[in-house]
Amino acid sequence: MRISEIFGPTVQGEGSLIGVPTVFVRTGGCDFRCSWCDTLYAVDPAFRADWKPSSAGDVLSQVKTLSGGKPILVTLSGGNPAIQPLGGLIAMGHRDGFTFAIETQGSIARDWFADLDYLTISPKPPSSSTDFDPDALAACIDAARTNGVLNGPAITLKFPVRDADDLMFADYVRKLHPDIPVCLQPVNTTPAEPHPDGANGVDIAGLTARYRWLVDEVSARKWFDIRVLPQWHVHVWGNLRGM
Repeated sequence: MRISEIFGPTVQGEGSLIGVPTVFVRTGGCDFRCSWCDTLYAVDPAFRADWKPSSAGDVLSQVKTLSGGKPILVTLSGGNPAIQPLGGLIAMGHRDGFTFAIETQGSIARDWFADLDYLTISPKPPSSSTDFDPDALAACIDAARTNGVLNGPAITLKFPVRDADDLMFADYVRKLHPDIPVCLQPVNTTPAEPHPDGANGVDIAGLTARYRWLVDEVSARKWFDIRVLPQWHVHVWGNLRGM
């Protein structure tokens, strides 16, 4: 496995597990290049020299050191962690009482998805300047299921939203899989220059305004079956690494 960073314990800052204590294992490498990516150090091959080749045992040992040996939720992130062979880590960690969540864009399906405790799939909307493959998303969901029955991880669709086109994209995709819970969140567009009212280069006021707009849109459309959540870690820590 190529590992960009391991850090924590902290709390999950977004999605259905927001606020849950966790250790993050961030892998290196991604098959996407989103226009507003805020973790280029785990995506761009220019940083490849910083990605440490690690075994499952190496990674779990570091997680245990950070958690003081006490089982905790381990969040597998990236980049796209689905690129990496994480099945052995999940199996080894489960034997010691750890639970595992993954954050992936739904472009690469792995059979070990079925062994996860939580699978968060975040299809990237038009503002990301990437392409959406509905068949790849369906394959990821199927990989987490056996005989069409959900008996593996709790699956969530999480959509970053920047504008009206992104909102319509989220509505289109969620209707393809109406049985899966949905989270919407305003996207952090990582402005290049610091803002006087922001934190670490993030326009906090703009992000808050986008959240308010999103709440208003969801309320007006009567989408009462979804959750609208902030990227809370961005509000608290901005774009600091290891947060």
